[in-house]
Amino acid sequence: MSSLENRPDTTPSAQWRWPSVHPEGRKFALIAAAITLLIFWFISDDLGWIGVGITLWVLAFFRDPIRAVPQGRGLIVSPADGLVTLIEKVAPPRELVGEDALSGEPMVRVSIFMSVFDVHINRAPIGGTVSRVVYISGKFLNASLDKASEENERQHLLIEGADGTRIGFTQIAGLVARRIVPFVKPGDTLAVGQRFGLIRFGSRVDVYLPAGTAPKVALGQRAIAGETILARIGDGESVTGIAQ
Repeated sequence: MSSLENRPDTTPSAQWRWPSVHPEGRKFALIAAAITLLIFWFISDDLGWIGVGITLWVLAFFRDPIRAVPQGRGLIVSPADGLVTLIEKVAPPRELVGEDALSGEPMVRVSIFMSVFDVHINRAPIGGTVSRVVYISGKFLNASLDKASEENERQHLLIEGADGTRIGFTQIAGLVARRIVPFVKPGDTLAVGQRFGLIRFGSRVDVYLPAGTAPKVALGQRAIAGETILARIGDGESVTGIAQ
């Protein structure tokens, strides 16, 4: 038998597995399950099975799948799962503007809308130090609307990379969402694709791209948090998409 036949198989592979449930969602799943049991015992089986469906949906909403985060110089990855609904040049939020933050000049904003069926764990678009976290209370308009960026409950974050690049992004609560849950604070260091927070239950994340950087996603495209490349810093060539 040849030495090649004795050599162990080192071909890389990947296998699908059930995603875990984030600890933030376990209490909601337990509450839903308890209510469902009470319905079965005291009301009716028909309503109880509806409760089972709601409990399973809660578990699915807070699912936290493993992601394969692309590594490369200057990459900006999507912070959220969802649909790219807006790509436009706008002034950044004043909460992210300053001497040690973003300039007030218009920047390309990429908006990603998360439906109640999407994963709601948000991930860092670049690696670096969290230099600013600003929470603002507000309304609960449909997060897909442009004015939600200025009127809804939201949280602005700023990350500064090792090379000095600053990326601003905003978590925006939506029509159903009633809570933005942060996992980080100023001074924390994040790796690209690392979890930094979540939004309950249907929402949006805006990302502000640096000057001279064009998006590598198209309107209507679905993005995956921590995996989809939104842009490459300094690359000004944009892409277009065709719905088919």
